[in-house]
Amino acid sequence: QVQLVESGGGLVQAGGSLRLSCAASGSFASINAMGWYRQAPGKQRELVARVTSGGRTTYVDSVKGRFTISRDNAKYMVFLQMSSLKPEDTAVYYCGAEVRVFRSNSQITNYWGQGTQVTVSS
Repeated sequence: QVQLVESGGGLVQAGGSLRLSCAASGSFASINAMGWYRQAPGKQRELVARVTSGGRTTYVDSVKGRFTISRDNAKYMVFLQMSSLKPEDTAVYYCGAEVRVFRSNSQITNYWGQGTQVTVSS
């Protein structure tokens, strides 16, 4: 019922900046929260940043102060502004959404985008 499409990944030098975008579309009752996750080879997917529909944000400690998440609820979009990038930020970044699909059913379903590669060179 929901599709997520990410964009904005690429190659950047250490210390540089990059902005990721994610757009949600489809049929759903509401999106309670959207976030960004990343996965490097051999590692588990980890939460990078998350924002609720009310604007509350959460960041993993390693990116706090460098990354900023924002959301446009009306457009069903979420963004991740990444600054002071480090080689250890290299990963596939995934957009995630916590979705209430039906107004008649309170169950929350997690959806994922296909991912966008971020590579930070030293």
